[in-house]
Amino acid sequence: MYHEIHLDQIDIHSEPPTVEPEKQYYYMAKCREWVKDFEQKNGRLPKSCVVNFGCQMNARDSEKLAGILRQIGYEEEKDEKKSDFVIFNTCTVRENANQRLYGRLGQLGRAKKQNPDMKIALCGCMMQESEAVEKLKKSYSFVGLVFGTHNLYKFAELLFLSLDSERMVIDIWKDTDKIVEKIPSQRKYSFKSGVNIMFGCNNFCSYCIVPYVRGRERSRKPQDILREIEGLAAEGVVEVMLLGQNVNSYGKTLERPMSFAGLLREIEKIDGIQRIRFMTSHPKDLSKELIQVMGQSKKICRHLHLPIQSGSSRILEKMNRRYTKEQYLKLVEDIRRAVPDISLTTDLIVGFPGETEADFLETLDVVRKVRYDAAFTFQYSKRTGTPAAAMEEQVSLEVVKERFERLLKEVQAISTEVCKVHTGSIQEVLVESVNEQDASLLTGRMSNNLLVHFPGSPSLVGTLVSVRLKECRGFYYMGEPLKNGRTCEKGRLVQ
Repeated sequence: MYHEIHLDQIDIHSEPPTVEPEKQYYYMAKCREWVKDFEQKNGRLPKSCVVNFGCQMNARDSEKLAGILRQIGYEEEKDEKKSDFVIFNTCTVRENANQRLYGRLGQLGRAKKQNPDMKIALCGCMMQESEAVEKLKKSYSFVGLVFGTHNLYKFAELLFLSLDSERMVIDIWKDTDKIVEKIPSQRKYSFKSGVNIMFGCNNFCSYCIVPYVRGRERSRKPQDILREIEGLAAEGVVEVMLLGQNVNSYGKTLERPMSFAGLLREIEKIDGIQRIRFMTSHPKDLSKELIQVMGQSKKICRHLHLPIQSGSSRILEKMNRRYTKEQYLKLVEDIRRAVPDISLTTDLIVGFPGETEADFLETLDVVRKVRYDAAFTFQYSKRTGTPAAAMEEQVSLEVVKERFERLLKEVQAISTEVCKVHTGSIQEVLVESVNEQDASLLTGRMSNNLLVHFPGSPSLVGTLVSVRLKECRGFYYMGEPLKNGRTCEKGRLVQ
């Protein structure tokens, strides 16, 4: 998508441009000169490793980091300890994520002693916390570069500053309203891709650190999103995943507001794109217009992740979720009326401060009424910097664990029953990979997000194949491809 970048034609001896992304291309060219010097001295290209922690937003950011490093000339290396440049894209949704990062960093520090020229960088959500940065300065001084979530597009510039610096380069912004387009990206898959449609979050749920580290909501211009997806389709991408902390509120910050439903209508018109997914959806912003579009669409996948967090309206109010149990159940009813074959998944938190047994039973009631295909269940733990961490009536760990086990048992029993209903049906499956455990099998994903394993040739990876579902094994199926099944190659349906 970024073949228009010609770094060799950039005059690196002139003053850097003042506009983006041209300024970053300039620094990519400067870094490329450093790479050439490295190659002359060492007889090989430098190796880089991008290590991603956290959500799909982070995964997409990591693809951009990898894309910039590739443009500069680094070779990809999966083993961080064998790399010349390592960057950790951090997560901080839960406090224990920070501790895991420090553990990994300590191991990498020992590897750096064996290779003193290794450069180490940290970016992402955790770096937006001042306490984390102070700890890095005090205890992990071998880290060469630190930046956050708001200025990721400046990576090339910051990398250039750090390459020949003996000191830690730190560039943290508290917030931004800037969105820089046309940053290089190295996709993990050739046939599917995440696409950011917005950044930040305005919801401020009382347990969540994300608005503080990702900043306030800002939406990309629809024409930029559509141009990117058109480019992806031209490269053979069949499926796109639209990403945002709350995609349902897309467009509110634009000069000419456009609803998320309106954006979906435009994306559906793009030739070659066969599947459209999106996440995450906040129940309070899921509109009737969006439900209508989902019901009418031939490309939007039959899967909706709709986090409820708790089934108790009292706890939902304490969480600042801004909907009630009754409103959520009505929303589910409306969705299933419009999209009868929809697969619903959710997030659930057990043991939020003040949660009583009665509140917990309300959560179980929702699980039984909605009958989710899957639910991601979490035990509440304090997240420093959020209002919930300072709330009274913290639930004891013993009670939280007991309720969690009961909820998990209920969720798994229902999910097993719900997933079995597709047995014997023929489903269109996007083949994602050769099966990791059995090379004679392929692994693919149905529209409803369930995995299917079936025999087939590796040449089918990246295509849509019709598969008969033979046996449900909990949260995945074993299947067999139809001999004359329909497939889709590079966005084109074939027989």
